[in-house]
Amino acid sequence: MARKPDDNSNETERNSMAGRVRRYARVGGAVGGLAARVAGARYLGTTLDRGKHAADLTAALGGLKGPLMKVAQIMSTIPDMLPREYSAALAQLQADAPAMGRHFVRRRMASELGPDWAARFRSFEEEAAAAASLGQVHRAISLDGRDLACKLQYPDMQSAVEADLRQLRLIFSIYERYDRAISTKEIHAEIAARLREELDYAREAKHMALYRHMLADETEVHVPEPLPALSTKRLLTMRWLEGERLLPFVAAHPYDIEMRNRVAKNMFRAWYVPFYFYGIIHGDPHLGNYTIRPDGSVNLLDFGCIRVFPPGFVRGVIDLYRAIERGDEALAVSAYERWGFRNLNRETIRVLNRWAAFLYGPLLENRPRRIQENEGEIYGAEVAAGVHEELRRLGPVTPPREFVLMDRAAIGLGSVFMHLKAEINWYEVFQELIGGFDEAALEQRQTQGLADFGIDVPK
Repeated sequence: MARKPDDNSNETERNSMAGRVRRYARVGGAVGGLAARVAGARYLGTTLDRGKHAADLTAALGGLKGPLMKVAQIMSTIPDMLPREYSAALAQLQADAPAMGRHFVRRRMASELGPDWAARFRSFEEEAAAAASLGQVHRAISLDGRDLACKLQYPDMQSAVEADLRQLRLIFSIYERYDRAISTKEIHAEIAARLREELDYAREAKHMALYRHMLADETEVHVPEPLPALSTKRLLTMRWLEGERLLPFVAAHPYDIEMRNRVAKNMFRAWYVPFYFYGIIHGDPHLGNYTIRPDGSVNLLDFGCIRVFPPGFVRGVIDLYRAIERGDEALAVSAYERWGFRNLNRETIRVLNRWAAFLYGPLLENRPRRIQENEGEIYGAEVAAGVHEELRRLGPVTPPREFVLMDRAAIGLGSVFMHLKAEINWYEVFQELIGGFDEAALEQRQTQGLADFGIDVPK
């Protein structure tokens, strides 16, 4: 008798001890020596060549499918999480991981949709159209002629996630011994929660449907339609959206500033309309998760890394903007406390305000400008380095869990706007979103929206 597609006893999917041991061996071999080098530099007083070490770490992680590659991408965009050399190196890890071969693809599709899986499509391309850290995408055509994208999870990813999270805790502990400026406890907790959620493609399908609802009035932002009948917890089938990746698009429009500005505005609204109206953020704006249409409109493609924030957190984001705008220290303290920072002293607040002033800077100036007007290689790198040094002097700061993906989205989008060389009146775009902000109305929209799409409201 054929096994049901969602049977959790599937040997390749179970969070098995054998699978975790195999993953420990692979990951330990890849990063163990690199971590030891950091520890040696700390305790033996030797000089660590950060540039070379970061390059070696990137090379090791680049050969590993799965969670550590995703973690490296996340860490590269969290302000102050890593020194500049590491952020620059890890940011190079993109979604183009080596794909599964055709034999594995057939086995994986059969395990999800049954032995007759091929008969459920008019055609299915067994060679992946794109490969990422947790799965790969195949083009297909439905029986009724629609173009489809089938996102298929790699085998044994649940074991890989649990094994890699354990290794990540070890890596973080070694890093903190070398550099105590940032406490990594809450960062690890947030990354762990989001990675475990990303394994559940049924949950991602709900996120996709919710985003179609939240962005229904945004005519220049497109979200795929999920097809539940051809989806499982480890296979997500959706309508295919045609588009071009960002860097080739920018290269094709070197002198068309109006087009690049249009794309930037669309990206801004794609991320922040859901946040300011529903308290929901897409936490993964790296280059593989969207494409650009010829008219400058944007396709969002990946909804595994979604964060729902309490309405008070959204209020805190706006309050901090007002605090920086007015120089109101008391309001800034209140905003940080809404975010979850605790036991802040005057010096720590001053340092955090430096980072906030950088992030909010483009939103405070009522004029067209680039998101970062100096030509740095990484968005915010120079400011982050200075903030990091001051935090090291003052003692460890624990970023609240909610802060991790919110800040990552801001930094990731800033990098996108740098690639586009967009020149926009960010103040006007931002004011359109926060004008008339109503915390109670946001809470009602959020609660109803999550309930309508079967998503639990976080406690």
